[in-house]
Amino acid sequence: MEVPLYQGFVLAVTIVREAVDEFRRFQRDKEVNSQLYSKLTVRGKVQVKSSDIQVGDLIIVEKNQRIPSDMVFLRTSEKAGSCFIRTDQLDGETDWKLKVAVSCTQRLPALGEDSDPPVHESLSIENTLWASTIVASGTVIGVVIYTGKETRSVMNTSNPKNKVGLLDLELNQLTKALFLALVALSLVMVTLQGFVGPWYRNLFRFLLLFSYIIPISLRVNLDMGKAAYGWMIMRDENIPGTVVRTSTIPEELGRLVYLLTDKTGTLTQNEMIFKRLHLGTVSYGTDTMDEIQSHVMNSYSQMYSQASGNNASSTPPRKAQSSAPKVRKSVSSRVHEAVKAIALCHNVTPVYEARAGVTGETEYAEVDQDFSDENRTYQASSPDEVALVQWTESVGLTLVNRDLTSMQLRTPGGQILTYCVLQMFPFTSESKRMGVIVRDESTAEITFYMKGADVAMSTIVQYNDWLEEECGNMAREGLRTLVVAKRALTEEQYQDFESRYSQAKLSVHDRTLKVAAVVESLEREMELLCLTGVEDQLQADVRPTLEMLRNAGIKIWMLTGDKLETATCIAKSSHLVSRTQDIHTFRPVTSRGEAHLELNAFRRKHDCALVISGDSLEVCLRYYEHELAELACQCPAVVCCRCSPTQKARIVKLLQQRTGKRTCAIGDGGNDVSMIQAADCGIGIEGKEGKQASLAADFSITQFKHIGRLLMVHGRSSYKRSAALGQFVMHRGLIISTMQAVFSSVFYFASVPLYQGFLMVGYATIYTMFPVFSLVLDQDVKPEMAMLYPELYKDLTKGRSLSFKTFLVWVLISIYQGGILMYGALLLFESEFVHVVAISFTALILTELLMVALTVRTWHWLMVVAEFLSLGCYIASLAFLNEYFGIGRVSFGAFLDVAFITTVTFLWKVSAITVVSCLPLYVLKYLKRKLSPPSYSKLTS
Repeated sequence: MEVPLYQGFVLAVTIVREAVDEFRRFQRDKEVNSQLYSKLTVRGKVQVKSSDIQVGDLIIVEKNQRIPSDMVFLRTSEKAGSCFIRTDQLDGETDWKLKVAVSCTQRLPALGEDSDPPVHESLSIENTLWASTIVASGTVIGVVIYTGKETRSVMNTSNPKNKVGLLDLELNQLTKALFLALVALSLVMVTLQGFVGPWYRNLFRFLLLFSYIIPISLRVNLDMGKAAYGWMIMRDENIPGTVVRTSTIPEELGRLVYLLTDKTGTLTQNEMIFKRLHLGTVSYGTDTMDEIQSHVMNSYSQMYSQASGNNASSTPPRKAQSSAPKVRKSVSSRVHEAVKAIALCHNVTPVYEARAGVTGETEYAEVDQDFSDENRTYQASSPDEVALVQWTESVGLTLVNRDLTSMQLRTPGGQILTYCVLQMFPFTSESKRMGVIVRDESTAEITFYMKGADVAMSTIVQYNDWLEEECGNMAREGLRTLVVAKRALTEEQYQDFESRYSQAKLSVHDRTLKVAAVVESLEREMELLCLTGVEDQLQADVRPTLEMLRNAGIKIWMLTGDKLETATCIAKSSHLVSRTQDIHTFRPVTSRGEAHLELNAFRRKHDCALVISGDSLEVCLRYYEHELAELACQCPAVVCCRCSPTQKARIVKLLQQRTGKRTCAIGDGGNDVSMIQAADCGIGIEGKEGKQASLAADFSITQFKHIGRLLMVHGRSSYKRSAALGQFVMHRGLIISTMQAVFSSVFYFASVPLYQGFLMVGYATIYTMFPVFSLVLDQDVKPEMAMLYPELYKDLTKGRSLSFKTFLVWVLISIYQGGILMYGALLLFESEFVHVVAISFTALILTELLMVALTVRTWHWLMVVAEFLSLGCYIASLAFLNEYFGIGRVSFGAFLDVAFITTVTFLWKVSAITVVSCLPLYVLKYLKRKLSPPSYSKLTS
């Protein structure tokens, strides 16, 4: 009866582990669901749990509180009528987003007073507050529009699949084979019995007797092994901060063939530095920024000297330039215009931290805020923007204040210039540009500023001969480029535009199209001011890490949402594509015919990297999925640019289906989550873009360079160790079943158990568990060697450590050893037949311990301890459990006497059997190592 008991223990271990994980998840959910919020009702404020919020409720959210559901933003305590929210849980960006309250409800008097003004107002995306974001300023009131599974953040997540490692699948196959062997063996036994009497009952008895063939303890051993690998990974000092979130797949790290990586924040730091300003005739680099500074100072000091000359007040007159015919402007004024445009055209907001010691509500009082330079930080929706505004501050034009309707700049001389913001056109991925219309308070001039990607802007600005070429030059240096342009508007032009714009915003059908058309009427013949270049720095040690992964036979694909030029230049600068390699840029294709031609053009090229955009990829996947996958898989490197999160996940799935190889995805933002969850093994980096990716991933690391050690050392050893462990556990079950079979066949195929229950349980646990499990500590080469020779990793991807071939070898070993042990015991003991059990079992335990020693490649002190501990336990139990060592206690009634165990005959007979069962294997192993040594031994010798 001990077999079911043992199985119960095995399953209990697995169930408990899963249950703990589930319970932790349940607690996290409960914590989120039971957060309290204030709800406005007719009777005043009521506290509600977030799980009880319904559509149509009016909810009050305080500063730093999580928004419980998707809401329309009705009112805020901020004077400006807007608030900031942090969206790092939604899209992985750490910067704040500006949201605007619906103006008719923001204007309403204090709560509780009735008033019904007629309302004509269109709602746009900036009047919404999404669930899972956090209010960063003020207190907001919103009306709930979506809850639960209908919120935007939940609809964007795919259901994560349960990941099962390849090793586990392979072991499952072998276990199935063993099950068939078990059934076959039992049938053979019953057949040899000659189907006498109730043969089917005997069949079941044989099935139970031989059930040790099926390695039930395999699960427990592997699960504990996986836990041990996870512990080792987290304890490794060379990769601090690494977290194993999915404990079931550490061996996958040793079998990877494709690595799909994000670019921004993964290969690069997502820290932008302003590098280059180009005005068409002049280009300023980092070393000539001081010239810009002096130009800016000059132009402002001139303006103010004019102003104080004409009239004593500090408002300068309308510029005389506008009436005079256009002369070619001096460099100084062009620099000044460019810097001013960069300082005004953005969605950056300066935020001042309230002084320490200010308590409660006074935080919002303007007087308490410290407007000094040290205290100012900039918030924006992209780090590029912040880099530009920080640069204008460094050359003397500082953004000091910003709300919905105005912006204030401080000149080098310390005067404050106020600009009234008339319209904002935010950046979208379709338009690839953003614009703003401002009115200078002092001169009442209205200007439309615009900046965007060169592809979008080249058609909008006036004709020029340098833009395209300079953009190309900057992209080759690895800079992100933005084109800045402006257009002066008269009051009449602006009024006309505004009436058309507000009308378009109120239309019910095709609103976005109509609004875009009105804005496009302004975007004509704009004056090109400058071209800016911002550098995104590479992460530490990206180049050597990519080099190491490539030598390990891992193919690296870069999937990014960035534009083609930037992606290509990062691929070159990070040595993803080596210097000598050609790059084939896949031309944009829209139809089946174009895709066919492009694929043919690409097929003619050999050994060159592929750069392809997301849209072209979609087209090719639709018509020529098989051909594209085949060609791309032969490439040394592939770069996909302009990829949406879902496209990233599709590419991962395509690779899994087409090649059947193991894939690994690595990323750092919320936009990489779907790719990380789709891959066989997902790695998240805790980066600038928040923690979303690292929480969704199976492994989370702090820097890209750690991936080298994670795969080369931990992945490799986890796989090799688990393979050895798995096969050993199978061998352990097979050998005892062989002995049982021999025993039964000698005794006229009687279905009598050879060993009593306790011995069997002891055999699988206390006597052999520790040494077998100590294989988890085995390593064939030192970690330093594994890092130095990444080629060792290549061997693993073929999966030779665990295959049907190695499995058969182990089966043969088991049959040989089991047969020798049992026949040996029967041959040497004709006289005292009762002692067969004691002798064969002792020899069996010794054989197992010796086999562990045979399998180990590098000894660890714990292994030695485990071997001797098990031996000690066994010897102790011989003394105490002597009644078990008789055969079938009832039938023979013979008990084992301690006197017999201590005799010399017992000892020499046991030794003889053990030597016969193990010596040939030692000899074979020695010969094999001499004649065809494995690759790692060549390095260690």
